[in-house]
Amino acid sequence: MCRHLAYLGPEEPLGRILTEPPHSLFRQSWAPRRQRYGTVNADGFGVGWYAREDPVPARYRRAGPIWADLSFADLARVVRSGAVLAAVRDATLAGADAEAAAAPFAAGRWLFSHNGAVAGWPDSAASLVSALPPVDLLSFEARNDSAFVWALVLHRLRSGDDPARALGETARAFAEAAPASRLNLLLTDGGTIAATAWGDTLWYRTEPGRGTVVASEPYDDDPLWQEVPDRTVLTASSTGVLLAPLEDPAAVPPKEPCS
Repeated sequence: MCRHLAYLGPEEPLGRILTEPPHSLFRQSWAPRRQRYGTVNADGFGVGWYAREDPVPARYRRAGPIWADLSFADLARVVRSGAVLAAVRDATLAGADAEAAAAPFAAGRWLFSHNGAVAGWPDSAASLVSALPPVDLLSFEARNDSAFVWALVLHRLRSGDDPARALGETARAFAEAAPASRLNLLLTDGGTIAATAWGDTLWYRTEPGRGTVVASEPYDDDPLWQEVPDRTVLTASSTGVLLAPLEDPAAVPPKEPCS
């Protein structure tokens, strides 16, 4: 149900991160190696990146497969950035909302992607609607589950949560409302990366001088890649990578009633 990637490090052409590696995100659109759900990510793609001294990212999104976009190769060859978030999409409902449903979603300095699916969407998420102000409900970029997940994450960020807490608590809320959901979330503001592993694969590699990559799966066979355990939130910055476990609501025993 999608592959995604975020990069922080020295400025590089987008192609060096997204298309040139032997198992790049570009290749993962038709031949992922570790994807557990779905086989082809042909229902849209998107790339968001940050220009130097500009905190608001640019985005390039399309409704079709990344391999069919002849303009992207030129863009990826010449555009350089030190902070990137990109995704290729396997839609639950193909064609719904066209490129508006393709990650990354954006607001201000933030870029966001969701790899997974909310089980029983949309009925299962009805109990979470009250957590959002009406203005947020009316400003959805798309009508799919990922856009709703993003709205809840963004609301938490605007309410003061740090990125790891915003992602972790949102994943837990959806896991409680729709227990079979897959909730691999990815977020960046151009200076940090936060991500959750919840129901699908997540990997990272970091190396001084070469930056940090967080991705659904490795784009090469470098032994520096490390897999993130399921039910984990990851935070990456210039100081390193931190992993913290996330408690699954389904694993918490119910409280005994008071006698």
